[in-house]
Amino acid sequence: MPSTDQLKIDTPEQIALELPLAGIGSRFLGLAIDTLLQWVLYFVVFLLVLGAVLALSSSENAGWHFEWIPRSYVLAIAILLMFCIYWGYFAFFEIIWKGQTPGKRVAGLRVIHTSGRPLNAYEAIGRNLLRAIDGFPFPTYGVGIVCMMLNDQHRRLGDYVAGTVVIHDKQTQMVMPEFATARPAPGTGLQDPLATREGPSSADVSLSHLAQVTSEELVLIETFLQRRFDLDAAVRDHTADQIASRITAKTGLQPGPNESREGFLEIVARQVRDTARLR
Repeated sequence: MPSTDQLKIDTPEQIALELPLAGIGSRFLGLAIDTLLQWVLYFVVFLLVLGAVLALSSSENAGWHFEWIPRSYVLAIAILLMFCIYWGYFAFFEIIWKGQTPGKRVAGLRVIHTSGRPLNAYEAIGRNLLRAIDGFPFPTYGVGIVCMMLNDQHRRLGDYVAGTVVIHDKQTQMVMPEFATARPAPGTGLQDPLATREGPSSADVSLSHLAQVTSEELVLIETFLQRRFDLDAAVRDHTADQIASRITAKTGLQPGPNESREGFLEIVARQVRDTARLR
C-alpha cells in the first residue's frame, strides 16, 4: 500500500510536483527480493568454486589442464566475487536502471535525488557504501529502520549521505490527465491532432525521440496540463513555453506551425504513454 506521505518539489517552471514517498514496508519488500537474488548469486559462485576445486583435484588428465592454477587463486577469486556481489549489486543496478534494482522494480520503487532529478553514479555508490551500517545488526537492518522511523521522508543513513529519497515509481499513472487516453467523440467536429496534422511535427516523432523523455519530465508535463486552468494566464503561457522549450532542447521535437505549446505537450505526453515505454 503506497505511503500517503508526499515529496513536494518546486520545479524551475514554478510547478509543485508531489511524489509519493516509499514507506518502510514497501522498501523492505524490495530489499527482501534483492537479498534473495544476492543469495542466488552467492550460490552460483559457490557452485563455480566447487567445480574448480573438483577439477583441480580430479583425474590426472584434468589435473594436467589445471595444474598451473594455484588453489589459493580459486579462493581469492571467490572472495572477490562475494565482495562484488555484496557491495556492488545495489549500486550497479541503481546506476544502469536509474535508481532501481530488480527488487525495487518489482515493488514499484525508485531512488531519486531530493531535488527530483534522477540518481547519478556517485550518489548510487555513496548511498550503498552506508548499507553495512544501515544493516547493522545483520540481517535486521536495525539502524536503518530506526533512522527511517525518525524522519518524515523515511530516509536511511545512506540516503542522507547521498541526498536521495525513495519514491513509488507509479506516480506518473496517478497524475495522468484525461487527454492521455481520451479521443474526440464522433460527430463533435473535433479532430485528433495525431491523425490529421500534415508535415513533420510532434505527431511524427520516433521512438528514439520519445525515449529521451524521462518519467520525471512526463510527470512535469502532466502535472502542468492537469493544473493549468488554475494558473494565471501569463504564468500559464510562460510555463508552457518553458516546458516545451525544455522538451525541444532535449529531443529536437518542435510544435507544428499552427500548434500551441500546450497542444504540443499534450501530444508528447500522449505518445510517450502510447509507447508503453515508462514503467
